[in-house]
Amino acid sequence: MTALPSASAETDLLERLRRGEEEAFETLVRTYGPRMLAVARRYLPREADAEDALQDALLNAHRSIASFQGGSRLGTWLHRVTVNAALMRIRARNRRPDPTPDSLGWQALAAREGPVWAFSPTEALARSEVRLRLQDGMARLPEGIRAVVRLRDIEGIDLREIATLLEIGLSTVKSRLHRGRSALRACLNDWGEGPKQS
Repeated sequence: MTALPSASAETDLLERLRRGEEEAFETLVRTYGPRMLAVARRYLPREADAEDALQDALLNAHRSIASFQGGSRLGTWLHRVTVNAALMRIRARNRRPDPTPDSLGWQALAAREGPVWAFSPTEALARSEVRLRLQDGMARLPEGIRAVVRLRDIEGIDLREIATLLEIGLSTVKSRLHRGRSALRACLNDWGEGPKQS
C-alpha cells in the first residue's frame, strides 16, 4: 500500500480537494483507496460487495469533503466514511431474511459449552494459527452477527452506537454479540482440543 502523506501534505491535499481539483481526487484515490478497500473487505467478504462499498465511500467523500472540518486526519475520516458505506450495504441486506443460518453451522457451534479461553484476546491475535481460526469462524457467522462482532470487538464501537448504525434494537445487538462470541469460542475450543484419540 502507498505510504500515507505527512500531516502537511495531507492539509495541502485537503485544500486542493475543497477547491475541486480533479487531480487531487485522483491522488486521494491512489493514496487512500487500497486502505479503504481493505476496510470494506473486513465487513463484506465478497469482493464485489467490498468494491461497491468502496465506490460508495469515494462518492460520499467527494460529496462531503467541503463539510469535513479537519478535526481528525483525512485517513481517519475516510476510514469512517468507508465503514459507514459498508454498514449501509449490510443494513440493506438485514432488511431481507438471513440465508438459513443453520446451514452455516453457527447455532451448533454457539450451543456447545466449552472451557474458558486459556489466553487473552491480545495473545490470541498474536498467534497466527488462532488468527486464521478466528477468521474462519468469522466467515461462518451470518452477516448480521458478523457485523456486530466486528464493530464491537475489532472496531471497539459502543453497543448503543452499533444499534444506531445497524438500525436494530440494543437487545438484538447484545444477543448477536453473545451468539457470535459463543460461536467463535467454540471454534477455538474445538481447535484447542486437537485430534481425538481412538
